[in-house]
Amino acid sequence: MTDTAAVARDAPPVATARPWWARLHPIGWMAGSTIVLAFAARLFWDTEYWIGNLVWWNWLVLAGALAMGLWHDGLDRIRRGVESIATFGLTAAWILAWVVFLLQLFNVITRYGNDLVETDILFGETTSLAWQSFALMFLLAINFGVREGVNPRIDFWWANFSAKRKAWLDFVIHSALLLPFIVMAIRILRGYAATSLGRRHNGEWPSSWRVWETWEEGVDAGSLPVGPIKVMLLVAFILFGLQILAEMIKTGFVMIGDDEKGDLVEHESPLRVE
Repeated sequence: MTDTAAVARDAPPVATARPWWARLHPIGWMAGSTIVLAFAARLFWDTEYWIGNLVWWNWLVLAGALAMGLWHDGLDRIRRGVESIATFGLTAAWILAWVVFLLQLFNVITRYGNDLVETDILFGETTSLAWQSFALMFLLAINFGVREGVNPRIDFWWANFSAKRKAWLDFVIHSALLLPFIVMAIRILRGYAATSLGRRHNGEWPSSWRVWETWEEGVDAGSLPVGPIKVMLLVAFILFGLQILAEMIKTGFVMIGDDEKGDLVEHESPLRVE
């Protein structure tokens, strides 16, 4: 009896299954709360706001988010898939950085070479391509910066917080402020991008499918069309929003105690705002 009692005393405690509400990811709680509010607004209030006039696919997205709140492996796969896009964006940004360097080097050489050959050998297309490549470099890599946590923190109070408190703060700010801003920006940039590709102000598209014949042209002589780079603003905000969603997934896992799937970026020294 003594040996049995000793073994029982030294054995690790048996993990008890947590109830579903304790395992539900915060994104699931957000989706469920939104469903309840939208359903109540639709039934009891005559409102023109979006919360009371969700379309069918909005309900499907909310129901899917609620279900995914209990499927942690699925959420983690989505997060890893989104972060792989950021890795590709970084690779593209490095390539574009060399493209910008070579184009600007060519521009400098031709600018000072004009006097030697007594003719204009500076091409407006290369100047335009240089600044568009420079802009594209940042548009494609903005989600990588979010993933790696390079945004500045006010370290005199942030650095002393625990991981769970940091996760709570990030999740609340991302969901309450940053994500709505990104959704609003995407809704605005949809029309902006369509106009840049040639859609008329009355909403009609040109009859030809050759969009490169109708997209917005540059105002400078010899410059490239600006329609494509303006469309990339919309693409960049979509990538930005996806990465913010991935950050919410990670911080949500930390909030419910799953630090392994949380995988938050930790810095050896706090980032400063100079």
